[in-house]
Amino acid sequence: MRVLGIVTGLCMTIALGAAVFPPSLARATIPTGQILLWQDRDVVVAGAAIYADTCAARHGGALEGQQDWQIRMENGRLPAPPHDQSGHTWHHPDKLLIDIVTRGTAAIVGRGYESDMMGYADILTEAEIIAVLSFIKSTWPAEVIAIHNDINARAAME
Repeated sequence: MRVLGIVTGLCMTIALGAAVFPPSLARATIPTGQILLWQDRDVVVAGAAIYADTCAARHGGALEGQQDWQIRMENGRLPAPPHDQSGHTWHHPDKLLIDIVTRGTAAIVGRGYESDMMGYADILTEAEIIAVLSFIKSTWPAEVIAIHNDINARAAME
């Protein structure tokens, strides 16, 4: 009986994991220059849930960012920017966006730069980070997506 209970529990854990993080997160095929899977519904749905749990408190439930996000706060840091088309997220290639989320803005900028954007390497897997960024990209208008795709293509040539 005990073995049956363990096997049943293990099967339920695997099933739940597959429901929350679909297989497409793990087997993502990556075209040249493009890493984000913004057209993959399963990835986008998973990314939206992770964004809601991990990012929305700072960047807003509608990706709107914090008020006056371009004006430094009293501590010298900038508020969280929007991730919708009004922000600058789409100005950066996929690899840089993944690196920013993984290591944090201060680690990327260096030279003593301070930011409230911490690195999530110890909190989210690379697949989860890609899912969040894929969700964000999926919300952008077609013309912004086209520009971002071009930014990725140019970055891949460097």
